[in-house]
Amino acid sequence: MENININIQEIDIREELIAKAKEAGIKIKPEQAEKFNLYLKLLLEWNEKINLTAITDPHEAVVKHFIDSISFLKSHEIKQGAKVIDVGTGAGFPGVPLKIMRPDIKLTLLDGLNKRLKFLQDVAEKLGFEAEFVHKRAEEAGKINTMREKFDVATARAVAPMNTLCEYCIPLVKMKGYFVAMKGPSLEEEMKEARKAIDILGCEVEKIDSFILPDEEKSERKIAVMRKFNFTPKEYPRHGNKISKSPIV
Repeated sequence: MENININIQEIDIREELIAKAKEAGIKIKPEQAEKFNLYLKLLLEWNEKINLTAITDPHEAVVKHFIDSISFLKSHEIKQGAKVIDVGTGAGFPGVPLKIMRPDIKLTLLDGLNKRLKFLQDVAEKLGFEAEFVHKRAEEAGKINTMREKFDVATARAVAPMNTLCEYCIPLVKMKGYFVAMKGPSLEEEMKEARKAIDILGCEVEKIDSFILPDEEKSERKIAVMRKFNFTPKEYPRHGNKISKSPIV
């Protein structure tokens, strides 16, 4: 983990965030920018104790964490009060930025590492929002009656290849709900390998969006939006080792 050569308490990315979001076609209000600023400070403070992110430059975090996460809202309009689960949330992306932008959503943050959830509980307390924090692996959550097919939206950001990611996420999505996968430029190639998994697990691809991050590299990002039209067969999700070693193809 690299050393942070900045005074975390002096970080102020509010104006930059608002400007970069505008460049990306997204409006961020001053009070939202304030919450993002505090979120970044907490992320960098905790990152000195546990490994949460390799991106420790505030300007880079604005684009590659925050703008990237909220670009979700350009591809999919979340209904009012929707139940949203962020699978393998890590440091809270995209779940926490979505909650900042849409405080009405009922957010669940799912991760297999409890110390990350401790960080996110601190973030929720300091930013003043409520969420559910679930310390489980995704394939375990997908077998639990209180979680299986209970969410309007399941999302994940660069967690695993699409053919395995589908098996982690789609069992959590309710009928007519959505699975929204956030990926890099390789997404369309991954989608070809994931076609069978998407179909077997009950979804259809609604669209794939591309967008360019407002950074110097003009990095390309892609988002796949899938809608659920059939219940997921009871045998899925399988055990984690089977999912990774023998993906549905």
